[in-house]
Amino acid sequence: MTLDPTVRSKVEQWLKPPFDPETIAEIQALVDANDEKELHDRFYADLEFGTGGLRGLMGAGLNRMNRYTVGRATQGLAVYILKQGMQDPSVVIAHDSRLRSEEFVRESACVLAHNGIRAYLFESLRPTPELSFAVRELRATAGIVVTASHNPKEYNGYKVYWSDGGQIVPPHDTGIIAEVKAIDDPARVARADYDEALRAGRIRIVGKEMDEAYLAAILPLSVNPALCHAQGKRLKLAYTPLHGTGGQIVPEALRRWGFEHVIECQAQSTPDGTFPNAPSPNPEEAVALQAAIETARREGADLVLATDPDADRVGIAIRDGEEYRLITGNQVASLLVDYVLGGRTQAGTLPANAAVVKTIVTTELIARIAAHYGVRIDNVLTGFKYIGEKIRLFEETGEAQFVVGGEESYGYLVGTHARDKDAIVSCCFIAEIAADSLSRGESLLDRLDSLYTRYGVFLESLQSLVFAGAEGIDKIARIMRTFRETPPRDFLGSPVVEIRDYKRDEVRDMRAGKVVGPTGLPQSNVLVFRTEDGSQIVARPSGTEPKIKFYFMCCDVKELPIANRDELARRKAALQSRVDSLREEFVNQARSIASSDQAS
Repeated sequence: MTLDPTVRSKVEQWLKPPFDPETIAEIQALVDANDEKELHDRFYADLEFGTGGLRGLMGAGLNRMNRYTVGRATQGLAVYILKQGMQDPSVVIAHDSRLRSEEFVRESACVLAHNGIRAYLFESLRPTPELSFAVRELRATAGIVVTASHNPKEYNGYKVYWSDGGQIVPPHDTGIIAEVKAIDDPARVARADYDEALRAGRIRIVGKEMDEAYLAAILPLSVNPALCHAQGKRLKLAYTPLHGTGGQIVPEALRRWGFEHVIECQAQSTPDGTFPNAPSPNPEEAVALQAAIETARREGADLVLATDPDADRVGIAIRDGEEYRLITGNQVASLLVDYVLGGRTQAGTLPANAAVVKTIVTTELIARIAAHYGVRIDNVLTGFKYIGEKIRLFEETGEAQFVVGGEESYGYLVGTHARDKDAIVSCCFIAEIAADSLSRGESLLDRLDSLYTRYGVFLESLQSLVFAGAEGIDKIARIMRTFRETPPRDFLGSPVVEIRDYKRDEVRDMRAGKVVGPTGLPQSNVLVFRTEDGSQIVARPSGTEPKIKFYFMCCDVKELPIANRDELARRKAALQSRVDSLREEFVNQARSIASSDQAS
């Protein structure tokens, strides 16, 4: 083989004990097949423990999700926890339906137990938001959830939470990462015997009592319980967990909120990490909802709800005559914010210092809604962990009370029972909004148009370019470097008037030709271009997948309120055309940069 000597040395290390026979056989098969490309991809780098944890393809090797990379991550977490000097440290561990998840959570529990840290292990698969809730309920030091969220079946992942129930943020993330990187031989990580640790109480099983505590915590969040019970006798909901964890708890949560007609998509109801009847486990994609839509069509359901495998994201489809129309995460978030703020204002339960939090790539329509109700709006970097961090900071300072928040990628949270996006409580609220609309003789689509009529038309689009392997990393870096060093001057004839560079922490006024201030947010490899007509284009490499994401955000806020349906339809069509053209122009530039011969 002509492998790089460093890579070859790592391959040879994994071909002998203490690695287990199955791992050795898997690597040996690649060596025998002379599959140098695959061997290089598995060993050219360690699977990076990023600011949220691990995520990657499953398989043997340093750059894959396996018991050794999971054990290494857990040992690093354990060392960090022990250095904090806490009394009786503990970690709650949950997993979704993905392949090998049970193996990975046992590995994590045994490594923690060996280090003298109690592990609370759920008896079976549970949603991510319930893990976030359980960390605080059990007053644990940290939490682990084994999940790859909405990624394809070949992936798995490992996310870490701190004692506030939120995903790790500074300083804990960098501290844990440093301890993980200090472990240079994942095969040497020690672990306790599972059965022995269980008998000794170093591993404890968490059961249905936590489900009941979670369900009891979210029930009082309903804005109008009487409405839910009244209209819940009429409203029909079709639901799919996409072979994930949501089926364990979402239907029961909906029933407790008063929704009597919850029709489960039987083809996708059984937890299964191969997702046999789901072409995609990602509710952001239309194909993921098709089976549930067919169920809804047969049963005459008003609304379709689909949660991803770890039940932190939810996609919806709304009945529109004989068809079902999907709406975007931005649109759902806007409906949710408007309903919660409006309902609580009417009920007199909106805190005087209420706050809404969204990410920088989420629709600005939410900001206009919040302004209407006199509510503070905070923008954070992409990733719900930053919304969770805001909740903690609000509680520590008392400067605001978090009420509702969301991100465009179908993740929302109402209340502070969890500190991560929560598809369970989101399903309940989406159903409640549909019930309120039903009582008014309108649909959710009518309700969305009403928002546009009052606040202006806001339309968004997302496109990702996937670049796999080591070569892909170089292409993504080249795209970001080129846009950063030689930024476009205009898009579709509208001049670029501002560039926000979160990596350099600067806001540049392109008209004045100078930096006018910092971004006000932590450093991150994100670029935002704002044009004269109010459009925004965001470029951001994914933190969990080998892709770069581009967000396109356009608005029409002139001459409000919009006079009638015909005028609204005309303005929506014109704005959609602009979004589509903007996306095509920008993505073509990115593709051209990626395929160029520039040195990486």
